[in-house]
Amino acid sequence: MTIVDETMGALLIGVIISGVMYGISCSQIYYYYSRYPNDKQTIKLLVMAVWTADTIHQALISHSIYWYLVTEYGNSSAMTLLNKTIVVEVLFNGFTGLFVQGFFAMRVYKLSEKKLYLFVPVALLVVAEFGVSVVYTIKAFGLHTFIDLTQLRGLSICMNVFAAAADVAIAAILCTILHTSRTNFARSNTLINKLIVFAVNTGLLTSVCACISLITFFTVPDTFIYICFYFLIGRLYSNSLMATLNARQSLREAASTNDVSLSLRDLQPGTNSNLAQYTRRGDGIAIRIETTHDMKHDGPDGELDNDMTTNSDAIPELFEDKLHHVEEV
Repeated sequence: MTIVDETMGALLIGVIISGVMYGISCSQIYYYYSRYPNDKQTIKLLVMAVWTADTIHQALISHSIYWYLVTEYGNSSAMTLLNKTIVVEVLFNGFTGLFVQGFFAMRVYKLSEKKLYLFVPVALLVVAEFGVSVVYTIKAFGLHTFIDLTQLRGLSICMNVFAAAADVAIAAILCTILHTSRTNFARSNTLINKLIVFAVNTGLLTSVCACISLITFFTVPDTFIYICFYFLIGRLYSNSLMATLNARQSLREAASTNDVSLSLRDLQPGTNSNLAQYTRRGDGIAIRIETTHDMKHDGPDGELDNDMTTNSDAIPELFEDKLHHVEEV
């Protein structure tokens, strides 16, 4: 390959793939606003903020490749110059990472029942990554050529390391929390497995992409292959967020499967109930049933004497809490 293939060619490929992934995230955002009109306003604003940062980033990198390949066509010396838009894009990639990783960090906070020793390290990694991105952008703005960027080698390494570390930490903590929520019921465990897969996918692609960017930065430093992978990190963040938000309804439908949930303490003696809806409660044992029978009070201790048929694949209330937090973060 020629030097143009390894530099401008790598940038062009990165912009094209990033544009395709931007289109996918736009379609996911449209689906989100159509499917979840009653979501919290904060989540809707988060989605809009991620889309805005993504859009600006795509515009910046598109302008950069246009400047190098069209505006400065035939000017070989321009290939070595550091266009300002390719510098500013780092900041908006940082914004996308901050918004999405911040969302997942808050999910860790809520699912862990507000355990600070789990939340604080993740939050520090997220803030550190964004802080390094800001410093990198400010310092790079005063540079003139790509060769000058070697002065910021340490900052570039830190950005990718913090990004990968935060993604791995979030995925590991979420998987651990969900794994400890396993029960003796096959259906709830199947759903937990699905959520674990989502948790892994949340950080897998972005952390792998950050690691590849870091590896190519060391192994082929005279090319722009590492920049190509860095372009994609923001798109992977936005798509992972939207995939998580859009999957909630299908996961909840898989959890319900036409069953209803009932707390023993909510049953009144002497009633003939045809349970039609599901209601959440605070504490207490919850079971799922497919059919109901007459309930009668028998004995001073309030024991229930009935021939109630229960669903063997019950989903306990603890898991309902987990699914609720996934939706309500």
